[in-house]
Amino acid sequence: MVQGPGSSRRVCLYPTMPLPAEWPMGRFAVACLLLHSLTLTSTATGLRRETAGCSESCYCSEAADGGRTVRCSNMHLAEVPRDLPNDTRRLYLDGNLLVTIPSDAFAGLGLLSELDLSHNELTHMEPGAFRGLARSLRSLDLSSNRLTTLEPEVLGGLRAQANLTHNPWHCDCRLQVSMPRLDLDPASLAGVVCHTSEPKDAGIDMGVPFVMVAADLDLCGGVKRTTDVAMLVTMFGWFAMVISYLVYYVRHNQEDTRRHLEYLKSLPSKQGGPVETSILSTVV
Repeated sequence: MVQGPGSSRRVCLYPTMPLPAEWPMGRFAVACLLLHSLTLTSTATGLRRETAGCSESCYCSEAADGGRTVRCSNMHLAEVPRDLPNDTRRLYLDGNLLVTIPSDAFAGLGLLSELDLSHNELTHMEPGAFRGLARSLRSLDLSSNRLTTLEPEVLGGLRAQANLTHNPWHCDCRLQVSMPRLDLDPASLAGVVCHTSEPKDAGIDMGVPFVMVAADLDLCGGVKRTTDVAMLVTMFGWFAMVISYLVYYVRHNQEDTRRHLEYLKSLPSKQGGPVETSILSTVV
């Protein structure tokens, strides 16, 4: 409550309803303080209502479309919070210390349409990391992380528009096989730019989208040749083992036959005919 200089006009700060100017000074001051307290209480109640059910590590706000926006940016988080509201539509986890995304990390967020995981330390995402988001998720930001490859089992059929730029992608046979199986928006794959490659002499130009490189090169040719050589070596090894066994078997039988002949010769016989016949039949 303030009083204008040189006048009897009195003004109440933060008024929520008009006050009669003819009230006594004491009564006017008390009424002004009460109105001020009611204003602060109403504001605090509104803030509590807005953050009700929000994760302890994040800030929540209601969007115009009725969905909830949850901001967990730059909170030094090492893992995805488990107490995220089920009505979350937009989730910002950028600028944290996330290294991996475990399976079912976003379970229960069936309304999530936008997910920002940029500027983290992501090197690995487990199969099923985005399970349950295939129908709702429309935007996924994985830029500025440490991802080197991307498996279809990780995305779980996501058809979102993804930002995959600024990752040290390793362009090899594994990535070439995975790319056609991804259900992401085709424009998203342009963000996969080779940082390293295998084989190193494949002639891949760094800075060129991998989808353009994969259309002209077969990075699995060397792997196939290596597999063929391994199969030939394995077959040769088995063949050598069979031959060795046959040689051993024949020699062993010859030795048994020789010993048997010597035994028969050493037997006493009254008539030479039967013994000689037995020896001849044994040899045959």
